[in-house]
Amino acid sequence: MKVILKTDVKGSGKKGDILEVSDGYAKNFLLKKGYAEIATASGVNEIHQRRTADAFHKAENEKTQRELAAKLNGTEVVVPIKVGENGKAFGSVTTTQIAASLLGMGYDIDKKRIVLKEPVKMLGSYDAEVRFMEGVSAKIKVTVVPL
Repeated sequence: MKVILKTDVKGSGKKGDILEVSDGYAKNFLLKKGYAEIATASGVNEIHQRRTADAFHKAENEKTQRELAAKLNGTEVVVPIKVGENGKAFGSVTTTQIAASLLGMGYDIDKKRIVLKEPVKMLGSYDAEVRFMEGVSAKIKVTVVPL
C-alpha cells in the first residue's frame, strides 16, 4: 500500500515521503495513529508541487544571500567606543555594536551572523566575517575609533 507520511516516523521516513509499506503496517499503525494518509494521485501531485516550490524558494533565498555577501564584502565598518588614556577600551567591541554600525550603513545583519577572530579591546582595524549560510560569507574590516 502506498502512503504519504504526515509526520516523521522513526525507521520509516520523514514528513512528505511517499512510501510503499505492507497493508497491515499501514492500516494498524500509520493510518490508525494519524501518521500517514493513503497516497492518492492528487496527494502525490501536491507533494511534488510543494517540493519544487520549496526548491525554487531555497534557490531564490541563496541567490539574494550571495548578492548581499558580494555587496558587503570588503566593507569597512567604523565602531566608536570609550577608551582610556592609553588607547585601551573600556570593555570590548561586541557583535551587537558592529551590527548596529552596519544597520546605520543600510545593512540589516543579525549579530549572530558576525564572527570575530579575537576579542576587540584596543583601537585599530580588525577583520571579521559575516556568515550568511553554508558556503556564503563576506569579509569586513572593523575599525575601532575613540568616542
